[in-house]
Amino acid sequence: MKRSIYTEEHEAFRAMIRDFIVKEVEPHFAQWEQDNLVDRDLFRKLGALGVMGFDIPEEYGGAGETSYKYQAIITEESARAAVSFGHYSVSTGIVLPYLLNLANEEQKQRWLPGVAAGELMLCVAMTEPGTGSDLAGIRASAKLSDDGTHYVLNGSKTFITGARNSELCIVAARTSPATPENRRHGLSLFVVPTDSEGFAYGRKLEKIGLRSSDTSELAFNEVKVPVENLLGKQDEGFSYLGQNLPRERLSISVGAVSAATAAIRFAKEYVTERQVFGKPVAAFQNTKFVLAECATEVAALQAMVDQGIAFDDAGELTPADAAKIKLFATETAGRVIDKCLQLHGGYGYMLEYPIARLYADTRVNRIYGGTSEVMKTIIAKDLGL
Repeated sequence: MKRSIYTEEHEAFRAMIRDFIVKEVEPHFAQWEQDNLVDRDLFRKLGALGVMGFDIPEEYGGAGETSYKYQAIITEESARAAVSFGHYSVSTGIVLPYLLNLANEEQKQRWLPGVAAGELMLCVAMTEPGTGSDLAGIRASAKLSDDGTHYVLNGSKTFITGARNSELCIVAARTSPATPENRRHGLSLFVVPTDSEGFAYGRKLEKIGLRSSDTSELAFNEVKVPVENLLGKQDEGFSYLGQNLPRERLSISVGAVSAATAAIRFAKEYVTERQVFGKPVAAFQNTKFVLAECATEVAALQAMVDQGIAFDDAGELTPADAAKIKLFATETAGRVIDKCLQLHGGYGYMLEYPIARLYADTRVNRIYGGTSEVMKTIIAKDLGL
């Protein structure tokens, strides 16, 4: 179905990104997947392209306020080529808004120019062993020094994406005890340089998919964090953590529908060329019906995601709407990609075929950014249940 959210300017941007992927990503992607890490220089090249600084004001070297549509196009084109920019979308789409929304003037001058140039990559450390989605249970602590000049950070984190390719990490830590009335009280956010003394990388975790981005355990042992690196107000960190969740969930949904769209294209190409019993796999009625079902589901999903992008541009994307979009997008993409892999037969299970990478990469969409079960809880609450 014809989409209506993009203009000629957007399509020109798409052409630029597609060309960048062909020249700067595709030749190296297989090696990045083996290394579980993209080349750090990729982000500097993206900075030179002007796509690291979306929404960063021009006085700090950014592009100024922009529509999320540009980031969506990057996601769509990456999925189309079955490649990834490592943790680019995490740094730019998920972590950067914390700096844009919470940093004071001095902090913006200190960090934003480097982010826009691709010299400072960002990650966020929230999840801890044993806490999962229960962020109120965070146990990492940050104690203010006696002279009031710095905090002393101790604790551990897990499932942290992009930490080994980042210069700055936003860490959620407890600065005051929780109260019986409010378990969420007492959390604060800190911007911690990853080369700080006492900042240590633990295991690099082996994932099923998303192999070109690192996911690690982190440990903090008496890390001194200057008070100037407190982000926002002390003890109010929990409220900040939820502010960017609708956009984060929308971005996951864009990735899901883009992957499903790519899967249909890959499956169509394969069944057209593959011969079975003397004729193309595409000639069988089952093949036609499966792809027809997939195309219809994805068309409906794309319309829903595009509406979410429009809501986001208008500042009207609600937590409940984002939850509905993410739930439908990730569950639908999982079904569609599975069907498209099945049409590949045994070859669909081989990593040399892009459908296999899409299958492995997409599974986590129903987990991170809030599980499907959490999405259902949010939607049910919105229904008054």
